[in-house]
Amino acid sequence: QVQLVESGGGLVQAGGSLRLSCAASGRTDSIISMGWFRQAPGKERAIVAAISKSGSHTYYADSVKGRFTISRDNAKNTVYLQMNSLKPDDTAVYYCAADRTLPWVVISTSEYDYWGQGTQVFVSS
Repeated sequence: QVQLVESGGGLVQAGGSLRLSCAASGRTDSIISMGWFRQAPGKERAIVAAISKSGSHTYYADSVKGRFTISRDNAKNTVYLQMNSLKPDDTAVYYCAADRTLPWVVISTSEYDYWGQGTQVFVSS
């Protein structure tokens, strides 16, 4: 089993920045792809960014390209999401996810094996 704990959410004004962290524990050696998702009220959970095990391959949703950066530190079993130029539309609960099966960058919600509890991000206008 793998446990994921997110941190770094909060309230920020539009144009500001936040850095989310997701610390993994347990069978971390089994983790391959990791991703960040978000879910706004009344909307489905959607991919924000994902990263391969080595960190050499990444994926970004069109809505965050050029503003968000995903990275990971395998020595610390942690994945990060640097969020810059935040907009009110970025307001959501952000979830970290880990996959232990597929050898490529995973972007589908249904293909992730482990999920964190989420951290709230609120961007004021």
